[in-house]
Amino acid sequence: MGMETKPEYPDADRPTTFQEGLEFQDFVADLLLTELGIALTSYSSTRYQWLKGENRQGIEIKLDRRILATGNVSIEVAEKSHMGVLTWTPSGILRDDNAWLYIQGNQDIVFVFGKSTLRLVYQKCYQDKVWEPKPTIRTFLMPLAEANKLALKVFHKAKES
Repeated sequence: MGMETKPEYPDADRPTTFQEGLEFQDFVADLLLTELGIALTSYSSTRYQWLKGENRQGIEIKLDRRILATGNVSIEVAEKSHMGVLTWTPSGILRDDNAWLYIQGNQDIVFVFGKSTLRLVYQKCYQDKVWEPKPTIRTFLMPLAEANKLALKVFHKAKES
């Protein structure tokens, strides 16, 4: 007998969105260990994620599948659990948690930003340019050229020989 589960993101355009994010988080964990010697210890429970953050190291990780296609990095600033909720909750760079690094990208390109730097840039340049690419997410779009300048580190997919 199969068990029905409710989707993690009921308003997502794909039922695999949550799983894709987890796989990217695993990809980044391997990348951080291999390239920077940082072992990531993710919090699994909702309670610890809300109380502390995504992981013990204070690194927020976001999948952005369309960076190279759009030429922009879409930086999250607010979210709702589903579109029927009226109020927005600060998230991404505006969430008050233990995060000090903000990693965003996909398997082709990964940006490592200082969270405080992104907050400053948001306040000075993008606060009035927030948009809602989905009914449950608010972001601002940072052009790739600016992201490359602001990032502490950028990882590119190795060319296959």
